[in-house]
Amino acid sequence: MSKPARPEDPEHSDPQTAAHPNLARRRFLQSAAAAATVGAAPRLHAKEPTMTPATPPAAARAAPVRPVRLTINGRPHVLQLEPRVTLLDALRNYVGLTGTKKGCDRGQCGACTVLAEGRRINACLTLAVMHEDESITTVEGLASGDTLSPLQQAFIEHDAFQCGYCTPGQLCSATALIDEFRAGCASAATADVRTRPAELTAAEIRERMSGNLCRCGAYPNIVAALAAVQRRERNG
Repeated sequence: MSKPARPEDPEHSDPQTAAHPNLARRRFLQSAAAAATVGAAPRLHAKEPTMTPATPPAAARAAPVRPVRLTINGRPHVLQLEPRVTLLDALRNYVGLTGTKKGCDRGQCGACTVLAEGRRINACLTLAVMHEDESITTVEGLASGDTLSPLQQAFIEHDAFQCGYCTPGQLCSATALIDEFRAGCASAATADVRTRPAELTAAEIRERMSGNLCRCGAYPNIVAALAAVQRRERNG
């Protein structure tokens, strides 16, 4: 009795495969590789890491407010502020003096420049509580009633602004610059820091105003306005 034929017997295999044994071996290896891949797929899927939901951060608690006393443009104010409120936000959001602008909010553009005890500072980089009982001057406090300050008038005469967004900071910084020059303060552009600069040259003005940026590029007119004010003051 003859034994049943098996598919792998050469005599019952594909004639083409029988004629080419290398082809039969290649097909066998391909089939084995495919079977191994299919068998390993469930195990690979099972080993995939499961993502656990992140724990939501705890809600930030508001810091308790405290009274902050400031004299702003000659008027006393008592503001109820959190300790982390910047001077810029206190002026704009709590006092309503929006002339001081929020530009970069990183102390790089100078649009938020105000005067603290006569010294120019970036209001976005300091906290309001750090200036307790100090006198703060914003652009709204530079004029005397309806009379513009000499610098404000010079900015108009020399067209020292275009969009005007940086102008409040430019004016506050320029006001402090004039006072610093009167006090004999030197700058990086001063030839001899041991002696008071004889005049505010264009180089001196550009150096002393370098912390205030003007995206419109009105720098030449800003320099001209400052030079005109200093020239009038020198000539009496």
